[in-house]
Amino acid sequence: MTAEHDTLASSATPLVSAPYCDRCGEPAGTGTHERCDAARALEPPRYCPTCRRRLVVQVVPTGWTARCAEHGVSTSPN
Repeated sequence: MTAEHDTLASSATPLVSAPYCDRCGEPAGTGTHERCDAARALEPPRYCPTCRRRLVVQVVPTGWTARCAEHGVSTSPN
């Protein structure tokens, strides 16, 4: 699991290990998620890595915010 997968939890509930990929929503332990990791370099997360809910994402020129109904808001790294 890479740091990109744990970004969502930085301002929300602390995670020991994210069970889901924050881009495709599939279990993080299945497959390599290489394409997801590559896409996440340029895109915001789409799924909550904790509960697999679809995130409400807002993209602005200076970054992004992603909100999970259960786990709160996270923002893009500076």
